[in-house]
This record gives sequence, structure tokens and C-alpha cells, in this order.
Amino acid sequence: MSDSTLRVAVVTGGRSGEHEVSRKSAASVLANLDPARYRPEQVLITRSGEWVFGTDAPVNVFAAVDRLRSADVVFPTLHGPYGEDGTLQSVLEMTGVPYVGNGVLASAAGMDKDLTKRLVAAEGVPVADGVVSRPTDPDDLPSEAELRRLGLPVFVKPARAGSSLGVSRVTRWTDLPAALRQARRSDPKVLIEEGVPGREIDVAVLEYPDGRVVAGPALEIRVTDQRSFFDFDAKYGDPGTVFEIPARLYDQIADRLADLAVRAFRALGCSGLARIDFFLRDGVEPVFNEINTFPGFTPVSQYPRIWQVAGLSYPALLDILIETALVRHQRLSLVG
Repeated sequence: MSDSTLRVAVVTGGRSGEHEVSRKSAASVLANLDPARYRPEQVLITRSGEWVFGTDAPVNVFAAVDRLRSADVVFPTLHGPYGEDGTLQSVLEMTGVPYVGNGVLASAAGMDKDLTKRLVAAEGVPVADGVVSRPTDPDDLPSEAELRRLGLPVFVKPARAGSSLGVSRVTRWTDLPAALRQARRSDPKVLIEEGVPGREIDVAVLEYPDGRVVAGPALEIRVTDQRSFFDFDAKYGDPGTVFEIPARLYDQIADRLADLAVRAFRALGCSGLARIDFFLRDGVEPVFNEINTFPGFTPVSQYPRIWQVAGLSYPALLDILIETALVRHQRLSLVG
């Protein structure tokens, strides 16, 4: 290992319900960083918020910020609140060290499904109809007119959570209060969305160091008949879940999805990477579902698998993300 290798701090864990998913993503990143180019170090954020560098004793966030300055680049692999939502990104901005992925604004906006939909809709990206149940009125239900407009089924989602945690499919209005209570265990702000009949398609977006923003081949998700939607267990524990890459789509639909994904990426001011999830209403009309500003990063996760099919290996993908982070930091430093 030479002095020219880059010191990469891979931040993992975190205080969200996706702590273990994050650790799996980090393990994959650490295993695939080229030792000829990088000197990686795992930085674990415990469930209680302490930071552990390698095998050292835990330190608080203030000591961690100081220590992160010794890294050449930080690679956050956190999912969900307290990591993917702009909080970690604001800490990293204070370090003055380059970091992989989205900045504070894109991360914060992308974590809030309601806010995300408003921003991408303003750019002409079609979104599903929905109603927000505000945290200031936890027992308030949508009006009868709103329920009639949405129709059944609806999906009840925490507005600011990932991995489908707290999500319910409601087919009877009498089940709505229980679904709201379940969602609020993850977030007091809840989104009630119309069910969009059709196919579920994911599009990976990658920014290259020269500024190009490219969409990968579309991925289609198919779950077993025993599941009504792509929930947490289907994502991480069901071998019957099928990811087909590329999805079998007419060229014009695939091109439309790629265009909408890049437009959503730009609408939120994203950088580095994102996975944009769509429904195809009746199999043909794209409808934006959500954006993941740091998607799962295990070898079997959708994002790296999409790029592998496109001819980009996992280690090569990491190289691009790190180089893009370094170039972006240099560009911003010149502006500052």
C-alpha cells in the first residue's frame, strides 16, 4: 500500500431502523475498494449515536468531526433518518472533506416523500395522487372527498423513512386508522397515496466526474403472489422476489423512464447517485414513486446490479463515485 493511496472513511450503521442494512452496504463497499488505490477505514455510528473508528474506543460526534478531517474522502453508506436525510451531510460539510453522494439539500428533500413529489412534479414528472396526514393532527383522517378521490386501495407511508418500513396497503377504509398508527411509529408525518395498478420499475442514475448524468437500464421488480407489494421482507428476505434487468419494455417507454429519472435527479439538485422508483400505470404510463439518495449497496442490491448489467463492475462503480466526489469538492472550493 503506497502513500499515493486515498484514505477513505466508510461511514456505516446509524440511528435509523435501517442500521443493519447500512452495515451490509458498508461491508460490500469495504470489500470492493481497490487496495492499490485506497486505504479504507470503517467508521461505525452506533444506534446510540457514538462513533467508532476501526477498532478504537467510541467517541462523540464532535471528536468524530475532527478525526474525519484526516480522510481524503468520506463514503457515507447510511440509509434513512440521521444519515441519508442531510444530517450527516451537514456534518461532512463542516469537515471540509470531500464525500460521496448527495449534498444537504438533495438528501433532506429526498428523504421527505411529500416534498420530493412536489419538487419533481414542478419539473413535469408525473406523480401519484396523495394526501398528507400532518404530525400536528395525529388523529385527523382525510376528508370524505379526499378518500373518494384517492379510491381503494391506498398505500399509507411514513413520509420520512426507507426500506418500506411502516408501509401498509389498505383495501378497506376501516383499516386506515390502524395503518396510520403503524406508519407514525416511523414518522409522525404520513403520506396516503392512491394505489397505482401496474409494474414496478427502478432506474439507477449516476453522475460521472465530467458532469454527465446517465440513467442505467431499467429494473423491474416482481414479488411472489403471497405479497401485495414490495415490502421490507420482500426486499431483504424473500428469495422469490425477482429483479429483471433490463426490464422488458418498449424502447419508447424505457427512454421515457430514463428521461424522467434524470429530470427528477436534477429537480432535487442531486449529485453522485440516486435510484428513482416508478410505477408503470397499466403497464405503460410512468408514475414517480420515490427517490433513494443513497440506495442499498450490497452486491445483490438493485443499484449496483443495474450498473453491472450495464457493464460497470462494482469496484469500477466505486471508483466513479469517489472521483466524482473529489472533482465536485474541487469545483466547489474554487467557487468558494
